[in-house]
Amino acid sequence: MENKLDFLAFGAHPDDVELGCSGALLKIIDSGKKVGIIDLTLGELGTRGSSEIRSKETKEASKLLGINIRENLKFKDGFFTNDIEHQMKVISIIRKYKPEFIFCNAPDDRHIDHPKASKLIVESCFLSGLSKIKTIDDFGNDQPHWRPKNIIHYIQWKNLKPDFILDISGYMKKKMDVIKCYSSQFYDHKSKEPETPISKKNFLGFIESRAVDYGRIIGVEHGEGFISQRTTGLASLTELI
Repeated sequence: MENKLDFLAFGAHPDDVELGCSGALLKIIDSGKKVGIIDLTLGELGTRGSSEIRSKETKEASKLLGINIRENLKFKDGFFTNDIEHQMKVISIIRKYKPEFIFCNAPDDRHIDHPKASKLIVESCFLSGLSKIKTIDDFGNDQPHWRPKNIIHYIQWKNLKPDFILDISGYMKKKMDVIKCYSSQFYDHKSKEPETPISKKNFLGFIESRAVDYGRIIGVEHGEGFISQRTTGLASLTELI
């Protein structure tokens, strides 16, 4: 299966995945797994920059991450909905790449697109496993049904309680380098554009301090917190930190 991925991360906007789980992705890629990212929108309603600038920044971030694929579904920023049209497009993507695990936006967050995207991905994953729902690939062939083993929500603006914390020690510097590829969105003392919640001087510091705090909780240097759609099972207690 040429297109098959081990992990597929969805984000409502370019930079959501980088902010939420790029430490995990870097660690997963280093373990030899195949990883891809799907952005639902171009982020065209973003206060700072433009969709063209964001697209260039996305290419830089993707290259630095070392992911296998990245696609943008070009849903309408701020106005996409969880309806059959959008679900069928997401289902087709899931069946195209057949990921074992999916990352997606937080189920509750400040930006309205984040919980919308979360629900869209969760419901599309379930529907993707139903054989009577028919989709076709880019070559006109029927796609077999596919359902990932689990959906993992990364935590964004709100401090939601994680179900588990992943040790990303050793990957924090590169995670921040990946995030900073989106320079149009974050603090720049030379910028004349309007200030946003994520362009404030303390925002990137918050990303680092949250990782330090998650690391503190599990006794390591840095961590990322996640919410699991399913109850997480362990094959062995030796996997515990």
